[in-house]
Amino acid sequence: MRPPPHILVVNGIKVRRPVFVLGAPHSGVTLLARALKRSPGFHLTVGRPGVSSVVRTFARRPSIMRSKGGGAVRVLRDALADAWQMVPGACADCPASCREAGAVTGGGPCASPGGVARFGDADPDLLYSAPVLLQAFPDARLIQLIRDGRDVAADMLADRSAMDWARPGMVSDETEFPSPFLGVNSGTHLTRWAGMDPAGKCALRWRSAVRLSAALRKEMPREQLLTVRYEDLAASPEQAVAAVSAFLETRVSAVALYGAPPPKVGVWRTRLKPDEVTLVEKIAREELARLGYTGAPSGSLRR
Repeated sequence: MRPPPHILVVNGIKVRRPVFVLGAPHSGVTLLARALKRSPGFHLTVGRPGVSSVVRTFARRPSIMRSKGGGAVRVLRDALADAWQMVPGACADCPASCREAGAVTGGGPCASPGGVARFGDADPDLLYSAPVLLQAFPDARLIQLIRDGRDVAADMLADRSAMDWARPGMVSDETEFPSPFLGVNSGTHLTRWAGMDPAGKCALRWRSAVRLSAALRKEMPREQLLTVRYEDLAASPEQAVAAVSAFLETRVSAVALYGAPPPKVGVWRTRLKPDEVTLVEKIAREELARLGYTGAPSGSLRR
Protein backbone atom coordinates (compact mmCIF):
# COMPACT_ATOMS: atom_id res chain seq x y z
CA MET A 1 0.00 0.00 0.00
CA ARG A 2 1.37 3.41 -0.97
CA PRO A 3 1.85 5.82 1.92
CA PRO A 4 -0.44 8.86 1.90
CA PRO A 5 1.01 11.93 0.21
CA HIS A 6 2.83 14.35 2.48
CA ILE A 7 0.77 17.45 3.25
CA LEU A 8 2.95 20.51 3.78
CA VAL A 9 1.43 23.26 5.90
CA VAL A 10 2.90 26.77 5.89
CA ASN A 11 1.49 29.41 8.24
CA GLY A 12 -1.59 27.28 8.67
CA ILE A 13 -2.17 26.95 4.91
CA LYS A 14 -2.00 23.57 3.15
CA VAL A 15 0.31 23.69 0.14
CA ARG A 16 -1.75 22.41 -2.76
CA ARG A 17 -0.78 22.48 -6.45
CA PRO A 18 2.31 24.66 -5.92
CA VAL A 19 3.61 26.42 -9.02
CA PHE A 20 7.22 26.16 -10.17
CA VAL A 21 8.68 28.20 -13.03
CA LEU A 22 11.58 26.57 -14.88
CA GLY A 23 13.94 27.49 -17.67
CA ALA A 24 17.47 28.25 -18.77
CA PRO A 25 19.00 31.51 -17.51
CA HIS A 26 17.50 34.60 -19.15
CA SER A 27 14.68 32.58 -20.72
CA GLY A 28 11.94 34.67 -19.10
CA VAL A 29 11.59 32.87 -15.76
CA THR A 30 11.99 36.09 -13.77
CA LEU A 31 9.54 37.91 -16.02
CA LEU A 32 6.77 35.34 -15.53
CA ALA A 33 7.62 35.06 -11.82
CA ARG A 34 6.93 38.79 -11.55
CA ALA A 35 3.44 38.33 -12.99
CA LEU A 36 2.69 35.43 -10.65
CA LYS A 37 4.13 37.11 -7.56
CA ARG A 38 1.97 40.19 -8.10
CA SER A 39 -1.22 38.23 -8.73
CA PRO A 40 -3.86 37.90 -5.99
CA GLY A 41 -3.50 34.80 -3.84
CA PHE A 42 0.07 33.90 -4.88
CA HIS A 43 3.11 33.67 -2.65
CA LEU A 44 6.03 32.96 -4.98
CA THR A 45 9.69 33.17 -4.04
CA VAL A 46 12.69 33.79 -6.29
CA GLY A 47 16.27 32.88 -5.42
CA ARG A 48 15.88 32.46 -1.67
CA PRO A 49 19.33 31.44 -0.30
CA GLY A 50 18.15 28.20 1.29
CA VAL A 51 16.44 27.01 -1.85
CA SER A 52 19.24 28.19 -4.13
CA SER A 53 21.83 26.29 -2.10
CA VAL A 54 19.85 23.05 -2.35
CA VAL A 55 19.01 23.23 -6.05
CA ARG A 56 22.55 24.28 -6.98
CA THR A 57 23.88 21.25 -5.09
CA PHE A 58 21.44 18.97 -6.91
CA ALA A 59 22.44 20.53 -10.23
CA ARG A 60 26.11 19.79 -9.66
CA ARG A 61 25.58 16.36 -8.09
CA PRO A 62 22.47 14.76 -9.64
CA SER A 63 23.19 11.46 -7.93
CA ILE A 64 21.98 12.98 -4.64
CA MET A 65 18.48 13.16 -6.10
CA ARG A 66 18.59 9.45 -6.91
CA SER A 67 19.72 8.32 -3.46
CA LYS A 68 17.44 5.99 -1.55
CA GLY A 69 15.53 7.02 1.55
CA GLY A 70 13.90 10.19 0.27
CA GLY A 71 16.50 12.51 1.80
CA ALA A 72 16.62 14.80 -1.23
CA VAL A 73 12.83 15.15 -1.20
CA ARG A 74 12.79 16.12 2.46
CA VAL A 75 15.65 18.60 2.07
CA LEU A 76 14.03 20.39 -0.86
CA ARG A 77 10.58 20.37 0.74
CA ASP A 78 12.01 21.80 3.97
CA ALA A 79 13.93 24.49 2.09
CA LEU A 80 10.78 25.59 0.28
CA ALA A 81 8.71 25.48 3.46
CA ASP A 82 11.21 27.82 5.10
CA ALA A 83 11.27 30.13 2.07
CA TRP A 84 7.48 30.39 2.07
CA GLN A 85 7.18 31.43 5.72
CA MET A 86 5.22 34.65 6.16
CA VAL A 87 6.50 36.10 9.42
CA PRO A 88 8.22 39.37 10.37
CA GLY A 89 11.71 39.47 8.90
CA ALA A 90 11.00 36.63 6.47
CA CYS A 91 12.10 38.72 3.51
CA ALA A 92 15.38 39.86 5.06
CA ASP A 93 17.39 37.28 3.12
CA CYS A 94 15.52 37.69 -0.16
CA PRO A 95 17.69 38.73 -3.10
CA ALA A 96 16.93 41.97 -4.89
CA SER A 97 15.32 40.06 -7.78
CA CYS A 98 12.71 38.55 -5.46
CA ARG A 99 11.94 41.84 -3.72
CA GLU A 100 11.66 43.69 -7.01
CA ALA A 101 9.40 41.03 -8.48
CA GLY A 102 7.00 41.51 -5.60
CA ALA A 103 7.41 45.30 -5.42
CA VAL A 104 8.50 44.87 -1.80
CA THR A 105 9.67 47.98 0.05
CA GLY A 106 10.76 48.17 3.64
CA GLY A 107 10.98 45.07 5.82
CA GLY A 108 8.20 43.02 4.29
CA PRO A 109 7.01 40.30 4.32
CA CYS A 110 5.84 40.25 0.71
CA ALA A 111 2.66 38.29 1.52
CA SER A 112 0.31 37.72 4.45
CA PRO A 113 -1.28 34.36 5.37
CA GLY A 114 -4.79 35.72 5.05
CA GLY A 115 -4.40 36.43 1.36
CA VAL A 116 -2.44 33.40 0.15
CA ALA A 117 -3.97 30.42 -1.63
CA ARG A 118 -1.10 29.19 -3.86
CA PHE A 119 2.62 28.85 -3.25
CA GLY A 120 5.41 28.71 -5.79
CA ASP A 121 9.06 29.25 -6.57
CA ALA A 122 11.09 30.42 -9.55
CA ASP A 123 14.69 29.86 -8.51
CA PRO A 124 17.00 30.32 -11.53
CA ASP A 125 18.35 26.77 -11.17
CA LEU A 126 15.11 25.00 -10.26
CA LEU A 127 14.96 23.19 -13.60
CA TYR A 128 17.66 20.74 -12.54
CA SER A 129 15.61 19.66 -9.51
CA ALA A 130 12.40 18.90 -11.41
CA PRO A 131 12.42 15.13 -10.57
CA VAL A 132 12.64 15.87 -6.84
CA LEU A 133 10.03 18.61 -7.07
CA LEU A 134 7.54 16.14 -8.47
CA GLN A 135 8.29 13.64 -5.72
CA ALA A 136 7.95 16.31 -3.05
CA PHE A 137 4.78 17.77 -4.58
CA PRO A 138 3.02 15.20 -6.83
CA ASP A 139 0.27 17.72 -7.61
CA ALA A 140 2.70 20.49 -8.62
CA ARG A 141 2.16 22.62 -11.68
CA LEU A 142 5.26 23.36 -13.74
CA ILE A 143 5.61 26.20 -16.24
CA GLN A 144 8.73 26.10 -18.38
CA LEU A 145 10.01 28.99 -20.47
CA ILE A 146 11.70 28.53 -23.84
CA ARG A 147 13.66 31.27 -25.61
CA ASP A 148 15.92 31.53 -28.64
CA GLY A 149 19.29 30.20 -27.49
CA ARG A 150 21.12 32.98 -29.29
CA ASP A 151 19.23 35.62 -27.31
CA VAL A 152 19.85 33.64 -24.12
CA ALA A 153 23.59 33.60 -24.83
CA ALA A 154 23.61 37.33 -25.57
CA ASP A 155 21.86 38.19 -22.31
CA MET A 156 23.94 35.79 -20.26
CA LEU A 157 27.16 37.27 -21.57
CA ALA A 158 25.95 40.74 -20.56
CA ASP A 159 25.12 39.55 -17.01
CA ARG A 160 28.30 39.17 -15.00
CA SER A 161 26.59 37.39 -12.10
CA ALA A 162 24.96 34.93 -14.50
CA MET A 163 28.39 33.93 -15.79
CA ASP A 164 29.88 32.91 -12.45
CA TRP A 165 29.04 29.27 -13.19
CA ALA A 166 31.20 29.39 -16.35
CA ARG A 167 34.48 30.02 -14.54
CA PRO A 168 36.78 26.97 -14.69
CA GLY A 169 37.31 27.30 -10.93
CA MET A 170 33.64 26.51 -10.32
CA VAL A 171 34.24 22.90 -11.37
CA SER A 172 35.32 20.79 -8.41
CA ASP A 173 36.15 17.15 -7.77
CA GLU A 174 32.52 16.68 -6.70
CA THR A 175 31.14 17.73 -10.09
CA GLU A 176 29.42 14.76 -11.70
CA PHE A 177 29.12 13.84 -15.35
CA PRO A 178 27.14 13.96 -17.46
CA SER A 179 26.49 17.47 -16.13
CA PRO A 180 23.25 19.07 -17.36
CA PHE A 181 24.22 22.18 -15.41
CA LEU A 182 27.38 22.70 -17.48
CA GLY A 183 26.09 21.00 -20.60
CA VAL A 184 29.11 18.68 -20.57
CA ASN A 185 28.64 14.93 -21.02
CA SER A 186 31.99 13.66 -19.82
CA GLY A 187 34.78 14.74 -17.50
CA THR A 188 37.19 14.10 -20.36
CA HIS A 189 35.69 17.13 -22.11
CA LEU A 190 36.44 19.52 -19.25
CA THR A 191 39.72 20.76 -20.66
CA ARG A 192 38.02 21.70 -23.89
CA TRP A 193 35.14 23.28 -21.95
CA ALA A 194 37.51 25.32 -19.77
CA GLY A 195 39.17 26.83 -22.82
CA MET A 196 35.95 27.43 -24.73
CA ASP A 197 34.70 30.89 -25.60
CA PRO A 198 32.04 32.00 -23.04
CA ALA A 199 29.43 32.14 -25.81
CA GLY A 200 30.01 28.44 -26.40
CA LYS A 201 29.54 27.65 -22.73
CA CYS A 202 26.24 29.54 -22.78
CA ALA A 203 25.14 27.55 -25.81
CA LEU A 204 25.99 24.26 -24.07
CA ARG A 205 24.00 25.23 -21.01
CA TRP A 206 21.00 26.38 -23.07
CA ARG A 207 21.11 23.20 -25.15
CA SER A 208 21.15 21.04 -22.03
CA ALA A 209 18.29 23.03 -20.46
CA VAL A 210 15.98 22.66 -23.46
CA ARG A 211 16.75 18.95 -23.60
CA LEU A 212 15.66 18.64 -19.98
CA SER A 213 12.53 20.63 -20.84
CA ALA A 214 11.78 18.31 -23.76
CA ALA A 215 12.14 15.29 -21.49
CA LEU A 216 9.69 16.80 -19.02
CA ARG A 217 7.16 17.36 -21.79
CA LYS A 218 7.30 13.67 -22.68
CA GLU A 219 7.03 12.47 -19.10
CA MET A 220 4.44 14.77 -17.54
CA PRO A 221 0.67 14.85 -18.10
CA ARG A 222 -0.76 17.88 -19.89
CA GLU A 223 -2.58 19.13 -16.82
CA GLN A 224 0.68 19.50 -14.89
CA LEU A 225 3.03 21.18 -17.35
CA LEU A 226 2.78 24.22 -19.60
CA THR A 227 5.49 25.40 -21.98
CA VAL A 228 5.54 29.10 -22.85
CA ARG A 229 7.71 30.83 -25.41
CA TYR A 230 9.48 33.98 -24.31
CA GLU A 231 8.70 35.38 -27.74
CA ASP A 232 4.97 34.98 -27.04
CA LEU A 233 5.35 37.00 -23.84
CA ALA A 234 6.98 39.70 -25.94
CA ALA A 235 4.51 39.70 -28.84
CA SER A 236 1.22 39.04 -27.03
CA PRO A 237 1.67 39.30 -23.25
CA GLU A 238 -2.04 39.29 -22.43
CA GLN A 239 -2.67 36.22 -24.57
CA ALA A 240 0.33 34.40 -23.09
CA VAL A 241 -0.72 35.22 -19.54
CA ALA A 242 -4.29 34.13 -20.35
CA ALA A 243 -2.90 30.70 -21.27
CA VAL A 244 -1.04 30.60 -17.94
CA SER A 245 -4.22 31.60 -16.08
CA ALA A 246 -6.21 28.85 -17.78
CA PHE A 247 -3.52 26.30 -16.99
CA LEU A 248 -3.38 27.26 -13.31
CA GLU A 249 -7.15 27.71 -13.09
CA THR A 250 -6.69 31.08 -11.41
CA ARG A 251 -6.26 34.65 -12.55
CA VAL A 252 -2.73 35.79 -13.29
CA SER A 253 -2.17 39.49 -13.83
CA ALA A 254 -0.53 40.66 -17.03
CA VAL A 255 -0.20 44.19 -15.68
CA ALA A 256 3.10 43.38 -13.98
CA LEU A 257 4.67 42.55 -17.34
CA TYR A 258 4.16 46.11 -18.52
CA GLY A 259 5.97 47.51 -15.48
CA ALA A 260 9.09 45.47 -16.15
CA PRO A 261 11.73 46.04 -18.80
CA PRO A 262 9.94 44.85 -21.95
CA PRO A 263 10.96 41.47 -23.36
CA LYS A 264 13.35 41.84 -26.27
CA VAL A 265 13.52 39.46 -29.19
CA GLY A 266 16.47 39.17 -31.56
CA VAL A 267 19.02 40.94 -29.34
CA TRP A 268 21.68 38.48 -30.50
CA ARG A 269 21.79 40.25 -33.87
CA THR A 270 23.45 43.31 -32.33
CA ARG A 271 25.07 41.91 -29.19
CA LEU A 272 26.84 38.79 -30.44
CA LYS A 273 29.93 38.97 -32.60
CA PRO A 274 29.82 37.03 -35.88
CA ASP A 275 32.15 34.34 -34.53
CA GLU A 276 29.99 34.02 -31.40
CA VAL A 277 26.86 33.56 -33.51
CA THR A 278 28.62 30.89 -35.53
CA LEU A 279 29.74 29.06 -32.39
CA VAL A 280 26.31 29.16 -30.69
CA GLU A 281 24.54 27.99 -33.83
CA LYS A 282 27.07 25.20 -34.33
CA ILE A 283 26.69 23.86 -30.79
CA ALA A 284 22.90 24.24 -30.55
CA ARG A 285 22.00 23.71 -34.21
CA GLU A 286 19.68 20.76 -33.65
CA GLU A 287 17.75 22.34 -30.76
CA LEU A 288 17.46 25.74 -32.46
CA ALA A 289 15.99 24.08 -35.54
CA ARG A 290 13.68 21.79 -33.59
CA LEU A 291 12.24 24.74 -31.69
CA GLY A 292 11.76 26.79 -34.83
CA TYR A 293 14.44 29.40 -34.21
CA THR A 294 16.28 28.59 -37.42
CA GLY A 295 14.78 27.32 -40.64
CA ALA A 296 11.08 26.50 -40.88
CA PRO A 297 9.04 27.02 -37.69
CA SER A 298 8.30 23.80 -35.85
CA GLY A 299 4.96 24.93 -34.44
CA SER A 300 3.80 26.24 -31.10
CA LEU A 301 5.09 24.67 -27.91
CA ARG A 302 2.25 25.88 -25.77
CA ARG A 303 0.40 23.18 -23.83
